[in-house]
Amino acid sequence: MAPSPSSALSLAEKFLFPLILISLISLFLFLSTFSYSTSSILYSHPSSPPFLRGPSHPPSFAYLLSGHRSDSARLIRLLLALYHPRNRYLLYLSADASEKERVGLVEAVKQALPVSLAFGNVDVVGRPSAGTPMGSSELAGTLGAAAAMLRLDHEWDWFVTLSAADYPLLTQDDLIHVFSSVPRHLNFIDHTSDIGWKEQQRVQPIIVDAGVYLAGRKQYFQASEKRATPDAFKFFTGSPWVILSRQFIEYCTIGYENLPRTLLLYFTNVLLSQEGYFHSVICNSGYRNTTVNNDLRFTVWDDPPQMEPHYLSRTDFSAMVESGVPFARKFKENDAVLDLIDRRILGKWRNLVTPGAWCTGSRRWWRDPCSQWGNVNTARPGPQAERFQKLMDQVLKEWESGANSCQL
Repeated sequence: MAPSPSSALSLAEKFLFPLILISLISLFLFLSTFSYSTSSILYSHPSSPPFLRGPSHPPSFAYLLSGHRSDSARLIRLLLALYHPRNRYLLYLSADASEKERVGLVEAVKQALPVSLAFGNVDVVGRPSAGTPMGSSELAGTLGAAAAMLRLDHEWDWFVTLSAADYPLLTQDDLIHVFSSVPRHLNFIDHTSDIGWKEQQRVQPIIVDAGVYLAGRKQYFQASEKRATPDAFKFFTGSPWVILSRQFIEYCTIGYENLPRTLLLYFTNVLLSQEGYFHSVICNSGYRNTTVNNDLRFTVWDDPPQMEPHYLSRTDFSAMVESGVPFARKFKENDAVLDLIDRRILGKWRNLVTPGAWCTGSRRWWRDPCSQWGNVNTARPGPQAERFQKLMDQVLKEWESGANSCQL
C-alpha cells in the first residue's frame, strides 16, 4: 500500500533535520582541516648547508608522527630513528594529552635532537583537534597536518604517516637512495574495491563523530537508519598508513577540483574514514594511474585477523629484515626488538640520531657523530637498501603492469 501524501511529508520532515545537521558538520570538518596550528620549535641557523631540491636531486619526506597521551617518549625515539636534515617532521599528540605533556614534548625535542635547531625542520602541533580514531576527526587531523606541512615547506616529495607504535627498518640514507629512482608522482597506498562485509558494517552505517564539534569528546553516534552504497563513485578501502606524493596531497587539500571536497562530505559520516578517504579519492580521480598497491609496512596479523596487527617482537626480527620493507608496526614501548633494530639495522645508540652520510663527527667514546655535519644532499646506503631496492623493483613492476591498482 502506497503511503499517503501526509505520511510521506512526515517521513521527509523526520529525516530533514538529521540530514541538515550531518551536512553542516561535514562542512565544518572540511573547513577545520585548514585551521591547523603548529608550534615551531626550531630556527634556521646561518651555517646550515644549502639544500638542493628538485627531480635531479635526492628526494625528501614530510613525516607526520602521531601519538596519544603518554606517547611523548615514543615519538622522540621514533624521531631520532627517522631524522635527516632534508626531511620535514610534524609531531602530533592527540587532544587527550595534557598541555604540560605537549610543552614537554617541545623541550624534549630540543634536548634530544639539538642538531635540529640548525635545520629548523621539526614542529609540534600546538592545538590538536579532539576526536576518535573511529570517526572522521582522525581524518580531519591528517588532512590538517598535510596542509600545515605544505605551508611550512612546499618542496618535499612524499607525505608519510606513522604512529608512535611504528618504527623504521632502514636508515633514511637507505630510503632516500632507493626513492631517488622512483617517479615522484607515485603514491604508495594499500587499497581494494572488494569491500565484502565492510559494505554493511562500514559503508552503509551513518555515524556522527562528536569530536568534530564538541571539544574533548571521543565518542561517535550511529544512526539507526543506513544509507545505500554510493553509485556516484566507487568505494575503496585499505590501510590507513600511507606514503602520498606532494602533488596528490595538494589535490586533496587545495581543492582545485570538486571530487576531494565531495568525498570528504561523504566520509565525514563513515566509520573509520581513514581507511577509505584517500583510497576512494585517488582511485576515482585522474591520479588512479599513480597508485602503487602497497603501503610498504611490515605487519603480522593473527588468524583470524583482529582490528589491529599483533605486536612485533624479537621472534619477528629475521622476517622483518628479509622483507626489505622500510617500516613496521606495531611495537610495544621500549620492546627489546627496538634495541635490536637500532644496533643491527640503523647502527645507532638508543638516545642518538641514526647516522648518515651527512654526519661528519667522530664516532668514538660515545660521541654523537651527527653533532657535526657536512653535505646533506648525499646518501650512503647500507645492506638494507639492497633488500628494499629488490622490493621496490617488484612493486613498481606490478604498478607498470596495471594489474593491481585501482581495480573496480
